[in-house]
Amino acid sequence: MADFDCAIIGSGTAGGVLAHFLTEGGLKCLLLEAGQEYNVQTYPDSELEGTSELYWNGGMDLSQDGRLVLLRAKCVGGGSVINQCLLDRFDQPAFSTWKNASGVSFFSEEAMAPHYESIESKLSIQKIPREHFNKNAEIFVRGFEALGFGWMPLTRGQTDCALELGNDCIGCLNGCHRDSKQSIPVVFLPKATGRGLEVRPGCFVERVVPEEPQVRLLTKGQGGRAEITAKACVLAAGALGSTQLLLASGLKKDLPYLGQGFFCHPQTMIFGAFEEDVCAFRGAFQAAKSSDARLRAMGLKFENVFAPPASIAMLIPGFGKKHQGWMRRFKKLACMEVAIQDKSAGRLELKKDGTLSIFKTLDQRDKKRLEEGKSIAKRALIAGGAKEVFASKLVLGLHLMGGCAMGRDRSRSVVDEQFRVNGVQNLFIADSSIFPAAPGINPALTIMALAHRASQTLLEKRV
Repeated sequence: MADFDCAIIGSGTAGGVLAHFLTEGGLKCLLLEAGQEYNVQTYPDSELEGTSELYWNGGMDLSQDGRLVLLRAKCVGGGSVINQCLLDRFDQPAFSTWKNASGVSFFSEEAMAPHYESIESKLSIQKIPREHFNKNAEIFVRGFEALGFGWMPLTRGQTDCALELGNDCIGCLNGCHRDSKQSIPVVFLPKATGRGLEVRPGCFVERVVPEEPQVRLLTKGQGGRAEITAKACVLAAGALGSTQLLLASGLKKDLPYLGQGFFCHPQTMIFGAFEEDVCAFRGAFQAAKSSDARLRAMGLKFENVFAPPASIAMLIPGFGKKHQGWMRRFKKLACMEVAIQDKSAGRLELKKDGTLSIFKTLDQRDKKRLEEGKSIAKRALIAGGAKEVFASKLVLGLHLMGGCAMGRDRSRSVVDEQFRVNGVQNLFIADSSIFPAAPGINPALTIMALAHRASQTLLEKRV
């Protein structure tokens, strides 16, 4: 007899939502997380501690050529703990791209609307009010308006950030110390654990072995190695984690597309130096984004942004006195990010040591798109009053997606429309690894909406 009705691997944006709705439906669930569990009292206090404790590999998964830095969380709550909880529904262009790539019928605004609504009803969602815009955000707005581009305030999951009391939301990159941010541990896990969900932090799943009528999970943790059985298993470990686990489990031979179709939203930072203090790290350090059909059609997305000192030091190009000179002007720097909707798919392969090789480069189309975005950002900063502008040479890969694409064609997919791994009765995936293409929009809300749809599918089948 299986130990659990359902084992969920990964406790982040997808896994926590699955746990909530599956336990609400009466299933006995286990939530496994490779990282540790934190709360408002134990979140790291410093940037360096946060990077080393809350991220995989100290915050730096590198592409095979070392030109792309990929960021992914490693803690209970996953990316919802370290991101800014920016929540946007996908538009029809995003879903049309997905439907064309996959043939999946429910990839549309209409079909996904009930799932968005279900998630949104659980969250406190607010648009950043203009009175909470810091100088960096106002520079963003001033520059975009001068160039004739549309913008709008960011939509964020939050309750009471108390910015009027001097709080700085940049601290949320290490976990929200007020539990204002609507992360998985704040919104979804408390009710799930109250209904009997068991959460095991510090537990890494090495292999899954589907054996009807159950799945065996081979794990290692602080107590050593263990074996867990469940009637069904749902992978929610993200694009890298879920793909790596299926590869390590020896399923590549039956899933030829496994590891293919890996995407992210490559982005870089553009800085503007001002004569007066900007203090871009103060208050709501992100507040405004581009909202312009022309930029959307170009595959470009802009937001005002900043980072703590060590990260800014990595982003600023140059060495020695020149670099030190920029860091001395830390308070006078404004910054915006440009992210692209990448078209060049990468691939993920398993090394002999069990870790991943990440083959992800930008083709000429994506490089051109990124250069166009950098040019627009520089012009916007100058229009906003910057005396000097420069671009970081570091390209970050955020919003990791794909590797286990959903689709109707088994030669080009890993998961079917029921979220089931092709050819495996009781193994499912419900995270960003099933994305068939990059959407060009922050994916967090859609990951949760898809997890809700997956939970309803599993409950209908009673796994």
